[in-house]
Formats: sequence, structure tokens, C-alpha cells
Amino acid sequence: MELRHLRYFLAVADERNVTRAAARLGIQQPPLSQQIRELEREIGTPLFHRVPRGVELTEAGHTFLRLVQSIPAQVEGATHEARRAGRGETGELRVGFTGAASINPQVQGLLRRYRDLYPDVRLTLTEKNTVTLLDELRSHQLDAVLARPLPQHLGDLTLTLVAREPMVAVVPRGHPAAQTRPLPLERLRDETFITTPREFGPLIYDTVWQACRAAGFEPRLGQLAPQMLSIVSLVAAGLGVSLVPDAMRRLNLEGCEYLELRPPVPTVDLTLLCRPHERAATVLNFTALVGDMQETGPHR
Repeated sequence: MELRHLRYFLAVADERNVTRAAARLGIQQPPLSQQIRELEREIGTPLFHRVPRGVELTEAGHTFLRLVQSIPAQVEGATHEARRAGRGETGELRVGFTGAASINPQVQGLLRRYRDLYPDVRLTLTEKNTVTLLDELRSHQLDAVLARPLPQHLGDLTLTLVAREPMVAVVPRGHPAAQTRPLPLERLRDETFITTPREFGPLIYDTVWQACRAAGFEPRLGQLAPQMLSIVSLVAAGLGVSLVPDAMRRLNLEGCEYLELRPPVPTVDLTLLCRPHERAATVLNFTALVGDMQETGPHR
């Protein structure tokens, strides 16, 4: 039994006339009558009584009609939903990100744009440190990651640049260094630096060290903080200074100031990472949006 047999049966049952049903279906009457007879033979019982002005349903026909009349609509609905899933318009997307990434305006614009374009995709967001995020991406617990990994952490993961951010100094409000703008980094040589443990945020950690060494001094490390927000909070409490991505100034915490650095200004890349040979349409759509934003700028 094929779906067309059901469509033919339903048309005849609705019209109560084979000729009118054939015209409605856009086929000739003899082939339609033949298809109905084939259906009746397959079922093993007549579905229609032939009467002078058309046909009437038998008791078996009434039962068959009641049970199959919703099938074409179900098939059409299933086909529609399958096509939507194939285009990545439904399903799930699990995105991991670091705390600093979530504050970046390009990331916020990316997530907002994706939600606008694909409102029926179940979007799950997870905030963790970079190394943990990459582990969960490789183990298929996440579908995509927004983070700042070191090259040696990439392995075979694919990488798309989201933003290249300058680093800025963050110091307690009223700090003497704030009198010089842009700030020569060597002015902070005698300060205590607050940063993330290298195992949590290796790129930020290494960038701070390299920038200080390029400025002619080794940073004196103080309190370690697991997240960028913690770093800025500790600076606001007067426990030291730090270098953070420029987007962190959007936190606007009381008690600290953000200072642009005198060139050469260190930068850190924020990237979108995915597994190689990714086929899920939800992930491919998300990646494509990053490329679109690079060309047109972030959507606000």
C-alpha cells in the first residue's frame, strides 16, 4: 500500500463520486477506479458500494476512513519538520564559552542573531574555563566553543576568528598610573599582577607574561582568579592590577579604571571552535553567522 492509494481513497470517500474525485486529483477516471480496486484487493474487502450516482462507503470503508484520514497530513507534517531539521531550523545547539567571551559584543551579537534567525533551535549555553570547554567539545558534550586557546590546544579542531581584542590595563580607581594615558606598560613593573591560573586560561596568562617581558620586566604574580570577572573584582578591591581584554570594560565595576596601553598593544584572539568535518546543520549555521559578522559587522 502506497501513500497515493490513501490519497485516492480519501478523495473518493469525500466526493462520493469517482469521476469528481478524478477531476479533483487531476487524473483520468479509469486509472482511479483501478487504483481503488487494487486497494480493496490488498485490504481484502470492498470499501465502496457502487450506486447509480456514485459510490457509498461500506462499513469497512467507514472504519478504514476513520483510521487513515489523518495519515497524509501527518506525512506532510513529518516531511516539513524533516526539511526544517535538515536546514538546521530545529534541533539543539550546545555552545560553551569562557566568562570573558560572554561579555564580548561580537559574541553577544552572534548569539542574539542566531536566536533571531533560528528561534526553534534549543540553544544551551555553558560557561567554563578554556581547557574544560575543549575537552567537552572533543567528547561531544558541546557542539561549539567560544574561547581563546593556545595553538597547541587545538589539535584537529577547526577554528574561526570571532574577534581580535586589544588588551587594556585595569587598575584600582585613583591609581597613579591612571595619570598617564595611553599607559606605558613599564609603569606597572612594581605592581602585583592578578591573573588566571595558566591551566584555566592559557592564552590570557601567556599574553600578560609576554607583554610584561616585552616591556622589560617580569610580572610579580599575586592572587590567582579563575575567571575574568574575579580578576576585575580583585583589582577593584585594591589587591593588584591586571591586563584584560578590552571587552571587560563593559562590566563597569566601581573601584577600578581601564587604561589603554601605549603601542605595541598586545592582543588576544577570540575564536569559535568546532569538531572537524562537522555535519550538523545547527553548527554549520552558527559557524556561517560568524563569517557573516566578519563581513558586515556585529548585528545589534
